[in-house]
Amino acid sequence: MKLKKQVTVCGAAIFCVAVFSLYLMLDRVQHDPTRHQSGGNFPRSQISVLQNRIEQLEQLLEENHEIISHIKDSVLELTAHAEGQPALPRHPLNGSWVLPAESRPSFLSVSPQDCQFALGGKGQSPDLQMLAVYSLLPFDNQDGGVWKQGFDITYEPNEWDTEPLQVFVVPHSHNDPGWIKTFDKYYYDQTQHILNSMLLKMQEDPRRRFIWSEISFFSKWWDNISAQKRAAVRRLVGNGQLEMVTGGWVMPDEANSHYFAMIDQLIEGHQWLEKNIGVTPRSGWAVDPFGYSSTMPYLLKRSNLTAMLIQRVHYTIKKHFAATQNLEFMWRQTWDPDSSTDILCHMMPFYSYDVPHTCGPDPKICCQFDFKRLPGGRINCPWKVPPRAITDANVAERAQLLLDQYRKKSKLYRSKVLLVPLGDDFRYDKPQEWDAQFLNYQRIFDFLNSRPDLHVQAQFGTLSDYFDALYKKVGIVPGMRPPGFPVLTGDFFSYADREDHYWTGYFTSRPFYKSLDRVLESHLRGAEILYSLALAHARRAGADGRYPRSDYALLTNARRNLGLFQHHDAIAGTAKEAVAVDYGVRLLHSLTNLKRVIINAAHYLVLGDKDTYHHNPAAPFLGMDETRSSQDSLPERTVVKLDTSPRFLVVFNPLEQEHLSMVPVLVDTPHVRVLSEEGQPLPSQLSAVWNSATDVVPDVYQVSVLARLPALGLRVLQLHKSLDGHATPRASTRLYLHGRDVPVRQPEAVPLQVFPAAAEDFCLENQHLQACFLGRTGLLQSLRQAGEQQVHRVSSEFLVYGTRTSKDKSGAYLFLPDGEAKPYTPRDPPVVRVMEGPLFSEVSSYYQHVQTVVRLYNVPGVEGLSLDVSCLVDIRDHINKELALRFSTDIGSDDTFFTDLNGFQIQARRYQRKLPLQANFYPMPAMAYIQDVQSRLTLLTAQALGVSSLHSGQLEVILDRRLMQDDNRGLGQGLKDNKRTWNRFRLLLERRSTANKVQDERPISFPSLLSHITSVHLNAEALVMPVALEKPALPALRSFVPLAITLPCDFHILNLRTLQAEDDSLPSAEAALILHRKGFDCSLEAKNLGFNCTTSQGKLSLGGLFQGLELGSLQPTSLTLMYPLGTASNSTNIHLEPMEIATFRIRLG
Repeated sequence: MKLKKQVTVCGAAIFCVAVFSLYLMLDRVQHDPTRHQSGGNFPRSQISVLQNRIEQLEQLLEENHEIISHIKDSVLELTAHAEGQPALPRHPLNGSWVLPAESRPSFLSVSPQDCQFALGGKGQSPDLQMLAVYSLLPFDNQDGGVWKQGFDITYEPNEWDTEPLQVFVVPHSHNDPGWIKTFDKYYYDQTQHILNSMLLKMQEDPRRRFIWSEISFFSKWWDNISAQKRAAVRRLVGNGQLEMVTGGWVMPDEANSHYFAMIDQLIEGHQWLEKNIGVTPRSGWAVDPFGYSSTMPYLLKRSNLTAMLIQRVHYTIKKHFAATQNLEFMWRQTWDPDSSTDILCHMMPFYSYDVPHTCGPDPKICCQFDFKRLPGGRINCPWKVPPRAITDANVAERAQLLLDQYRKKSKLYRSKVLLVPLGDDFRYDKPQEWDAQFLNYQRIFDFLNSRPDLHVQAQFGTLSDYFDALYKKVGIVPGMRPPGFPVLTGDFFSYADREDHYWTGYFTSRPFYKSLDRVLESHLRGAEILYSLALAHARRAGADGRYPRSDYALLTNARRNLGLFQHHDAIAGTAKEAVAVDYGVRLLHSLTNLKRVIINAAHYLVLGDKDTYHHNPAAPFLGMDETRSSQDSLPERTVVKLDTSPRFLVVFNPLEQEHLSMVPVLVDTPHVRVLSEEGQPLPSQLSAVWNSATDVVPDVYQVSVLARLPALGLRVLQLHKSLDGHATPRASTRLYLHGRDVPVRQPEAVPLQVFPAAAEDFCLENQHLQACFLGRTGLLQSLRQAGEQQVHRVSSEFLVYGTRTSKDKSGAYLFLPDGEAKPYTPRDPPVVRVMEGPLFSEVSSYYQHVQTVVRLYNVPGVEGLSLDVSCLVDIRDHINKELALRFSTDIGSDDTFFTDLNGFQIQARRYQRKLPLQANFYPMPAMAYIQDVQSRLTLLTAQALGVSSLHSGQLEVILDRRLMQDDNRGLGQGLKDNKRTWNRFRLLLERRSTANKVQDERPISFPSLLSHITSVHLNAEALVMPVALEKPALPALRSFVPLAITLPCDFHILNLRTLQAEDDSLPSAEAALILHRKGFDCSLEAKNLGFNCTTSQGKLSLGGLFQGLELGSLQPTSLTLMYPLGTASNSTNIHLEPMEIATFRIRLG
């Protein structure tokens, strides 16, 4: 008590000093004559006086901000010592639970400069803004003749007289790491033969060229070839014959992949290339992803690539860009105030990346120059005119025919340098094909190059050969903007390849695996960080010999399996059923291994006496939080068995912010108390665990504990069986059977009331929110924020889309609905279960195909500021149906909504009435929101799904799709392998305080800090690991607090990734620290986030970041560590601009 008084007195004293200082500063502003002279040479007009006043105010705000920061630091120091446990909830007479106020104050202090970024307005407008381009185009799909989706191209024969046409034919083979066959089957059947032939055939003629992009396949082949062959590969790469393009583990899907995994697979590929071949990729190659995100050019640019290529873009956009010679552009980030994110992008103009659609506009002619299709082979030309082998007799005529196509294609671009890809899926797998293509083309090139009157120089080239020649032709350094080339911002979703065939189905296809992907991703990040910290601490203590460094091989394997799943037929959900199973087995295998890595690291880090550490793989020190019996089953949580001895739990917080968290634990008795490691009781709630709507799991209870978890740290908790009066508060449950005759199994020890009819409408509330529900459906109807009179309509409903009756139907890729969605009409009315308790309350509604749970946390901080919404979906008895969840609100959002790209940035969207319904769906890997001047409603998600806003005030998401037929894109199957799938969301309603129409017209938008942090909470849940041993044999355990300082809350530690040693199964002493500074919008009124949230204009000192560890070295590098940036200095202070991701090579110990 005495300490509390001291804190109060000190706080008051500091506050008085601050107020007095402010008064003095104001006084100085009014009387300081020098301040009045700061107008310089401006006329003493009212504008300049006003300008002065504004500058003075800004300065005052700054100084005031600094003073308040000092006050906060002082109060923090004082309260840190006074911290008690969160107080226990009490149950007053009126029946609703009240949580006492938090014993620790927490601050939200955002520096005014940090709010400027979201206001934007500094940079110049781009020449091409994709949202505006969409509004401009008619999308009329007119017949363009031989180039069906384009137009007739003409040229004058003498156009190249002064500047000859330079043609680069780029041989390539597109290898999918899993699609129709599994990764391994493709490798054994095709890929190894392609690479073996490549090695043989490229050495026959130094003029030959080839490009390769998928390192997953290349590394597998490398492991199986001799040292002599490896040396030959290095020679081919060294002399420019073979180029590694992009260099990622895969060519990732850009719609559903999260930026952590996109970066991770890029690092994995680049590190492999550097270590084994000593090469750094220069150009990006993405011919097959189904639409393109603007996140990818940012990642490539920050990895030091200077140019990139894309292909699958809406045919109307291609036609428009071709007509305006804008197929090559500088792609810039929407939020970039200057041009630091610009990268040159080449868009291919025609329908496909195969040979018939790459030499020029007429596929009937181009197909005649695909020499794999020579008569007698297994494939032919659909246009009925076969290729002819090139001979002295026909070379003049054949070369002229091909040159005509080259010239026409070149008219679509600004320069006289032309790129002509030559390849297709899994091409060049036999020596005969190499001969057919290379020998015939070389004869054509020799003829063209020997005829000066044709004004053309043709040759084989790599992708970078083309870009280098382009840069040379315009006379500038690679990476700079060629004169006259347009600047473009925005992205290329959603994609249609013909007619109204929009590839928007794959945004949801196979949601079970999309969800498993994110579970593995959050485990990988957690395992990387804990492993790196444990290894550094063990090294510092000289105990690294006893630490299981072999866990590093498990990390590598998990990186590669997660990387493999980012492939554009894997996470997309567009592979054959057996291939999806193969991916699932790999994901589950790595998930289990990562849990082992986390357990081993946590074991070492929580030991009070590290000398007692002993790693025993046969008997792990900690148990797993949950297990999965097979790759397609839902997780089963571990039940902790309690006896007379206390059981201990170790809870891992994967977030870089300390926070109050609700930690759920399953136990085998209702008589349980939860204590901190010091023995203080913690607030908790006991509830029943349900098998179904009316059937309780016998002898299993959930105890939910409110515990403060250290940032990236481990907290030790105790579970005691309590037979005395100190019972954990129990949640009470009401079950509404809605007239259905179903047996109910009563839980023991937890109160339950059963009502045979439906409920009346009802509400749940905490200190921030009131959520009201329809009694007969159990579905959300409205939200009201604390302190507000206004009730917002936020009603949820389930809907069903059918598919067309015509020949073209929805499939794994395409969404071709039979019109607007119809209301979901289940066979029986739902059973509704309402549970109310001190720490959280929830409403569960059980329908035939979906169970929905809406939970409201009654806790201080982030968890209590939004609604937790989960849907357990099972549509295995549906035929050609897609299940959607729609929220309808009174927000006046008109035709605008916002979706994220890869969890990295936000893209504004506009509902286009001129386009079909399916064209208006977009990927939602992390969030989508709608807003008007007063409010913003954000739906945050833990898995990628398709989303749209079809009417003002609406937001809808496709939960699952079951389709009985192929959609004619090569897969040859429908989507019939649906699983029971949990889809997890958070629904966040925020008040906008300073929004205005002008700002909202701009295509740039950012989440609030609260929204960012809520998203991270949803995607990185705390892991609860029971200690296997019981009390007597247990060594002393201590919570592990790794961070010595509080990170600014706009900083995110994306990864702390230990780098490999020379032996790639072992760790080196270095790690990659990857930081992301998030861009955020200050106009959304911030609540108390439950932790001390401050921003620092992007400054951070890494020197004192990790408690008990020294930063031995710090080297800023390019994103994938291939290039050092600047010289390594002794300073450990860094600075990041908003939105930037930065990588540092560090040594901890």
